[in-house]
Amino acid sequence: MTETTRTDERSESYEVQEAVAEAARDQADPEPAGALEAAQLPLKPALEAVLMVVDEPATPEHLAKVLQRRPREVSDALRELADEYTTQGRGFELRLVAGGWRFYTRGDYADAVERFVLDGQQARLTQAALETLAVVAYRQPVSRSRVSAVRGVNCDGVMRTLLQRGLLEEAGTEPETGAILYRTTHYFLERMGLRGLDELPELAPFLPEAEAVEGETQEGMPSFDVDDPSPDSQTEH
Repeated sequence: MTETTRTDERSESYEVQEAVAEAARDQADPEPAGALEAAQLPLKPALEAVLMVVDEPATPEHLAKVLQRRPREVSDALRELADEYTTQGRGFELRLVAGGWRFYTRGDYADAVERFVLDGQQARLTQAALETLAVVAYRQPVSRSRVSAVRGVNCDGVMRTLLQRGLLEEAGTEPETGAILYRTTHYFLERMGLRGLDELPELAPFLPEAEAVEGETQEGMPSFDVDDPSPDSQTEH
C-alpha cells in the first residue's frame, strides 16, 4: 500500500468521524422545527394562523414565546387585529377572555351559526343549574350546603352536573365545618365571555323591593339547615 493510499484512507476516516460527531450533536440538542423562521414571519398573519387552532384562549406571553416576539408587541398587534375586525364588520371577532385571546363568532350572527351547527336546537343548562351557578359565582368559594340554603332545595345533583361540565371546581375546605368549597372555573369565564369575576353584573338591579321581601311570611319560607348534610331535604335534579 502506497503512502498516498494510506493518506486518503485517514482523510476519509476523519470525515466519517466528523459526520458522526455532528449527527450526535444535532440529536442531543435539536433545533425546533421552524424556530428560526417564526421571528421572521409577519406578526399579524402569524397570530391569526395560531389563533385559528387554539382550543382555549391564548395569553400574549404564550403567543410571544411561540412567535419569538416581545409580549408588548404581541399585545399591541392583537388589539389592532380586534379593532380591524370590528371596523370591517367581520362575522367573527377577536376577544380577550379569561386572560387570553381567541376567535369568536360575532353575536349578530349567532342565529346563523346556531342553525348550522345545532340545526336549530341548542343544549342549554336547566333553570336549576343556572340558578345554582349564579349562587356559586357571587358567593364563591362556597359549600354545597350553603348553595342549597340560598336556593331552598338540595343542589347536590345540580352541583355534580356543573362539576362534570367543567364550570365549577373544588376550592379547598371550609375551616369551621370541613365542608368542600366550590368556585367557578376558567372555563366558566370563557363561556360567559368575561375577563374576570369583576365583570359579573351588579346584583342590585335584580333584587326585589324591600316591601316585597317583608311581605313574605315565615310559613311560606322553606326550612333548611345550611350545615345539615342529610339527604332528607328536597332534592332538585
